[in-house]
Amino acid sequence: MKRISLLVVGLLAAAAAHAQLQPAKQTPESSEQWFPVPRIVTPGKGLATVSGFTAPSDAIVLFDGKNLDSWVSAKDGNGAAPWKVADGILTVLPKSGDIQTKQAFGDYQLHIEWRTPAKVEGSSQGRGNSGIFMQGIYELQVLDSYNNVTYSNGQAGSIYKQTMPLVNASNGPGEWQTYDVVYTAPHFNKDGQMIIPPYITVIHNGVLIQNHTMIQGTTPYVGQPEINPHGRGPIKLQDHNNTTSFRNIWIREL
Repeated sequence: MKRISLLVVGLLAAAAAHAQLQPAKQTPESSEQWFPVPRIVTPGKGLATVSGFTAPSDAIVLFDGKNLDSWVSAKDGNGAAPWKVADGILTVLPKSGDIQTKQAFGDYQLHIEWRTPAKVEGSSQGRGNSGIFMQGIYELQVLDSYNNVTYSNGQAGSIYKQTMPLVNASNGPGEWQTYDVVYTAPHFNKDGQMIIPPYITVIHNGVLIQNHTMIQGTTPYVGQPEINPHGRGPIKLQDHNNTTSFRNIWIREL
């Protein structure tokens, strides 16, 4: 009798366990997630002015066309940014040096509008050349790549000397262009080894040109990428002796 009782108890326990494994009856509401609620961000608006699109409500405005208060000379990280500001536009002052943001960043969404000179001078890398450096280290190339033959991993939208863009979405000389960037910073262990590389997604004039691209390391003009441990870093804009212009620069930390 005792053995029968133990058997019954075992069967009941097994049945209960089986019942627990069975999902409850599913309804449309079963897969609805109500919490947490995404916070509200007011999108930027398109304006028929020189400033293009306004920044979202939670963005840090790095250049609004008025001044260079958010920037310094990249030569020492302290001096005043020497580029020209006029009519809401920031223009490279050739041979004055790179400029960079006072603030350092990690992961972010970046919006920047740029324009190469309307008068075409030079060829290949000599036409409207500049660059946008993620964390002051990894270059996203700026160049007049409209009917301009150059090496593929050095044209506009390339991760310089590493990854060519998926397509050439360039506007013509003198026309405003946009980069919308999503960037995630690298992670290093205590020994300085890169355990997670930086990744970048770039939309150029509304066209996807870098799709979660892994950045291999530094982007030197000569030599191969190197891995140098670092923390947060600035946005740096390059003086490549061309009068390339910028406007409407904002960033959202992620």
